[in-house]
Amino acid sequence: MTDSAAAAGSLPADLVQVGYVSGPYGVTGSIRVTPFSTDADALMSVKTWWLNKPNQQSVSVRTAKIHGGDVVAQLVGVVGRDASEALKGASVSIPRSEFPQLAEDEFYWSDLIGLNVVNLQGEALGTVSDMMDNGAQSILRIAPVALADQPVQERLVPYVDQYVKSVDLAGKVIVLDWGLDY
Repeated sequence: MTDSAAAAGSLPADLVQVGYVSGPYGVTGSIRVTPFSTDADALMSVKTWWLNKPNQQSVSVRTAKIHGGDVVAQLVGVVGRDASEALKGASVSIPRSEFPQLAEDEFYWSDLIGLNVVNLQGEALGTVSDMMDNGAQSILRIAPVALADQPVQERLVPYVDQYVKSVDLAGKVIVLDWGLDY
């Protein structure tokens, strides 16, 4: 199951966790992967995944298909239900450099995490600590700038055009139409 690149220890520096193995699928060794993205484009387009179970290793994807909200995949070297059961709980990662290209105004969540957030007045709101999906839209989780005289509280801001005015990946900043007192 391990590729020679993994055996040689050449772990890609840009690995991003895109899902996890939620369990076996059927009796032939297929696995069910729950993706962190609603469309699973990255999982479906990349033919080598990295799993962290039993240790960090690359695996070749023989087949992958969408089934419900999950991805069902057959990995090279994983044969039988016992082998696929042993991978349950493993994180599934792929190199960021292999993600499919997006349109100019689209971004992967992993690219937004860690960016500084300011409002239209230039006031620092904090740093994107995470993203989540509430079904209607994506939500920015912003860890605020700690101020000595004010309590620190996380901000949850819908990732929609009404509030998100610009994203500058190179400058590592997101500009929001969002007040300090919201």
